[in-house]
Parts: sequence; structure tokens; C-alpha cells
Amino acid sequence: FGCITYAIYVVYTGDKDVTGEQIIEGAFRRFNIKLTHPVKFVFLEKRYLVEASLYPHFTLLGQSLGSVFLGWEALMKCVPDVYIDSMGYAFTLPLFKYLGGCHVGCYVHYPTISTDMLSVVRNQNARFNNAAFITSNPLLSTLKLVYYYLFGFVYGLVGSRSDVIMVNSSWTLNHILSLWRAGACTNIVYPPCDVQMFLDIPLHKENRTTEYSIVSLGQFRPEKDHPLQIRVFAKFLGKKTMGQQSLPKLILIGGCRNQQDEQRVNRLKKLCEELGVEKNVEFKVNIPFEELKKYLADATIGLHTMWNEHFGIGIVECMASGTIILAHNSGGPKLDIVVPYEGHITGFLADNEDDYSETMAHILSLSPEKRLEIRQNARQSVSRFADQEFEEAFLLSVEPLFK
Repeated sequence: FGCITYAIYVVYTGDKDVTGEQIIEGAFRRFNIKLTHPVKFVFLEKRYLVEASLYPHFTLLGQSLGSVFLGWEALMKCVPDVYIDSMGYAFTLPLFKYLGGCHVGCYVHYPTISTDMLSVVRNQNARFNNAAFITSNPLLSTLKLVYYYLFGFVYGLVGSRSDVIMVNSSWTLNHILSLWRAGACTNIVYPPCDVQMFLDIPLHKENRTTEYSIVSLGQFRPEKDHPLQIRVFAKFLGKKTMGQQSLPKLILIGGCRNQQDEQRVNRLKKLCEELGVEKNVEFKVNIPFEELKKYLADATIGLHTMWNEHFGIGIVECMASGTIILAHNSGGPKLDIVVPYEGHITGFLADNEDDYSETMAHILSLSPEKRLEIRQNARQSVSRFADQEFEEAFLLSVEPLFK
């Protein structure tokens, strides 16, 4: 008789105010994912230890050490045979490997620290994660750089303990190879994008009465740089290069996770008023999926301004739905997504406010036929990010963990 092996799938979660059934129902409602096998949820009490708000200073170190205590709680409640971290808690990998005796793997969406972050501090550039009072003080910049280098060394040490390393883009791959130095077990696995849901949207043929809209898709987080989008749009409207009666609209679609995100949206609305574009900017917060699809179906341009976006699922969704993407010339958009398809253009990249504004005007100055050609190229190019492609690449990568 053959030997039948049963697998029990366990998910550690810090969501204590929901049931396992509600989590599964939410996955189906939001992502159209229906599980064919039962999943066991292990509910953790110490998730607050990895919240950034708990560490106003030395946030990277605080969250990483907090993840060790959270990982210890997880290990005490359930010791798995195989542990795969998909949350970016690299400091838990040695814990599960050496104390839990597990085979360990990880799927890195965004490095906790990157060589780009080091260069920002080294060059004393102000960013959302590098305050102006530090950039203006050489001593503080030097101390922060030393802190980053030490943290990067330890981060590389714990990350390299993983038996299998998956990364979500070429940009992430380059940084992980530089920091973890474990190329033999590192593979790119593009994240799953349900592109078919957007490919089903029909491409509308433009006419003279078409009203242009520019859609931004992404959570209202500081790194997404929504203020840049509003400034770009205001500069674009100020040039009055449009040869049509009605001005285009900028529609910002995104999710708010907490009160801080809601306050961020309110500040963005005030910025619109200051720049005099409030009548042409709409905010759509936490809208249903079907409503999101409608806005994408009607949009001409998909706008994305995050510097060094690790991948950019929202960009893929915009391209699949038929918008012409305009993204930042860095990270995943530059290396993996907004790249030529069979020698044909699939979208546009920009570096700064002026570049964005000029490219936006250029896109809307193209003929409807040329825009349709770009939209079709983009749609054909994103099939490589489909769910099925992810499933095959993921299973192939984790196979060594089960031998």
C-alpha cells in the first residue's frame, strides 16, 4: 500500500478581533481566493511589538527585536516542520531554524533596509524616513549611517539563515543579494496579480467627447508620495495645454489602515485647496472592488509616484485595465513592469515634478490610435504576472523545503 502524507497548513496572525472563518471569507471577497484545503489559524497576542508607532526612534531595530518576541510566542503555540515568512520578519528565521528545528524559507516583498536607504543617509537627502533635522546635522547623519550599516550587517546575517529565499522583483533581488549574499538559494517570484479580473474590462474607443481622468491606485501611506501627485497635477493644469473644454480629473483611490492614514488624506485635501485644484481632485477611500474597476475602466492615465517601489501590483492592475501608466523611474516599475513588450512601448516613467507634468501632457497629446496601441501593448505584457505564473514559480522555489 502507498504511503499517504497529510499536510496541515498553519497561518500565524495578530488579528485577534476576527475568526478564522472571517479571514477566509475576507480573502474570497477581496481577492477572489477560495481555499480547497482547510487552514488552521494561530492567533498571537504580541503583535503590538512590531508596530512602528511603538518605536518613535530606532524603529528598524525596535520592530526587528519585537518580531523575535512575537516569533517566540508563535513558536510556543505551534512548532511547524516548515516555516515560511512572508511578512518581512527576517529576525525570526534563525529562531525557527535553530530553536524550532524547522526548514525555513521567506518571501521578501521589501528589504527591511536597502543600499538605497544607506545612500539617502550618506548623501544627507531628506525623505519620509530621513528627517530634515538629521540631514542638516553632519554628526547625526554620521551616527545614523553607522547605525544603518550595523543593522544591515545583522540583517544580512539573519536573512542568510533561510534555506529558500524568494524575492518579488529585480530591485528586491539586487538588494537582497548585496545584503544577504545567498545567491544560490535566491529566486525571483513575481507576486500574484489577478490580471484576468482587469483584462475583462473592455477597452473603450475614445471620441471627441471623452473626458480624461487620471487615476492613482495605492494605500495612503507616506512612501506613496501622494503630495507629489497633487503638485504634478496642479502644474499640469497650470500649463493649460489641453485643447478641450473640460479639464481632466485626478482620482486618488486607496485604503486607509488607521487614523494616521485618515489624517494624511485630510492633509492632502488641504494641499489641493492651497494649490487651487480641489474641484478637479477626488478622493475614493476604501471603495469596493467593483467601483475601483469602474474608475480604472474610464481612466486614461494611471499615476504612480513612489520612489523605489519594490514591485507595484497597482501598476500591473492599471496596465491590465487599459490605462496608460506613468510611474517613477526606479525600482520594480523601471526594472520589471514598465518595460518594452516585443519591442513596443508599454507605458512611461518620470523622475521629478517637471518630468511627470510634461509626460502627462505628452500622453494626452497623443492620438487616440496611438494611446490605444500603448494600452494594448501594456495589457499583453502583464500576463507574465498572472496568478498561475506565481503559483508555478512559488511551488518550484519552495520544493527544496519539503524534501
